[in-house]
Amino acid sequence: MHIKSTESDEHLLARVAKGDEYAFKVIFDRYHRKIYAYALRILASPVLAEEVMQETLLKLWLQGSKLSAVNNLQNYLITISCNKAISILRRRKLEIAARKAMDGAWTETHNDTIEQILLNDSKKVVQEALMLLPDNQRAVYELCHIDGLTYKQAAQQLGLSPLSVQTYMKKALKFMREYVSIHTDIIALLIIYRIL
Repeated sequence: MHIKSTESDEHLLARVAKGDEYAFKVIFDRYHRKIYAYALRILASPVLAEEVMQETLLKLWLQGSKLSAVNNLQNYLITISCNKAISILRRRKLEIAARKAMDGAWTETHNDTIEQILLNDSKKVVQEALMLLPDNQRAVYELCHIDGLTYKQAAQQLGLSPLSVQTYMKKALKFMREYVSIHTDIIALLIIYRIL
């Protein structure tokens, strides 16, 4: 449902700063497509653009009383989305470099038996971490990360808001990464980050 409002951004921000969900929905409807399109131009990935759009608007919601310092909402949102998109690009660049380095090292010392054992152990650790997640986080992780649904699709399926789905996903990923890093060695970690 698209909510139309003639209220100014400044007035809406003041209301969002006080926790007004309706004002946030108006801002969401007003800007989510622009943020998504901007992030899509940078990232060339609909999934990552959606993630940037949701994280940008989540950050806006979480700012609370700090929103009074925002003078131009559109510029503020574009700046946040740009920073998040650049962060994703940097992360992807590092992952590609790590994979290339790992692939080069991996082919030199390739051993099918050891690789299979590490892969199986890695999958077990990830599965253990998944089973330790609270039910909502596990459901969101499985739908978004394993089944490939967007936050919006998962939200509809679970009867939650997209913002809740995003929050559960962030918590799930944080827990999974921490659990995995504690319960594995460095070689297994490299394999797991390919699984996650």
